[in-house]
Amino acid sequence: MKAGIIAAGKGERLKNGGIFTPKPLIRLGGVPIIERTIMAAINAGANYIACIVNDIEKEVSEYLKSKSWPVTFRLVVKTTPNSMESLFNLSPFLDEPFLLLTVDSVYPFDMLKKFVNNAQHFNADGVLAVTNFVDDEKPLWVKMDSNNKIFIIGDEAIPTSYITAGFYYFRPNIFKLINKARKMDLKALREFLALIIKNGYDIYGLSVKKVIDLDHPEDIKKAESFLRSISSEGIGNI
Repeated sequence: MKAGIIAAGKGERLKNGGIFTPKPLIRLGGVPIIERTIMAAINAGANYIACIVNDIEKEVSEYLKSKSWPVTFRLVVKTTPNSMESLFNLSPFLDEPFLLLTVDSVYPFDMLKKFVNNAQHFNADGVLAVTNFVDDEKPLWVKMDSNNKIFIIGDEAIPTSYITAGFYYFRPNIFKLINKARKMDLKALREFLALIIKNGYDIYGLSVKKVIDLDHPEDIKKAESFLRSISSEGIGNI
């Protein structure tokens, strides 16, 4: 299985809060979150990883190049205008069903592995991890039918109990919409996900438990506490 990792953002909300370490290099449990994300993907079954980071914070790419990864690792170093374009820049490497991860979502490794195992059994264009744990200033809401097929995504889905959890499983046919997305001047991954739904692609939701989104300085403490709790339960580590 292939995996794509989006880690090209500038972490502006963290910087505004006084955290100047590049977001991918922020350490949780002593490990940079970019490394944790890579190892989570490997633990979930990825044997090929494509990762995009920006070309402004050069220490991130230097760190990744300094490591010896146990799988095929392709690094794209490019500053993109938004998360959607980051995904599009990974598309040449993701030519088969793939796991998509964002670097700022924190979850137990076992959760991701179980998600992948279940997602691979869907005859669908994509499966989104969704959660009813909402602790995000800009959650991406989803509404599902009785079969867990997503039919609305975004604020239009309110009222609903579920939001996206930051990891996804897709077939590469979603990239047929790249030109359309660019012509529409879409500016975020969430907008591209909404476009996929509106164009009739079969996208389902798989419910997962708690996921911490790391955007603000206080989220670092939340994530550390969360990882300690799941570690004490015997999960979350490889």
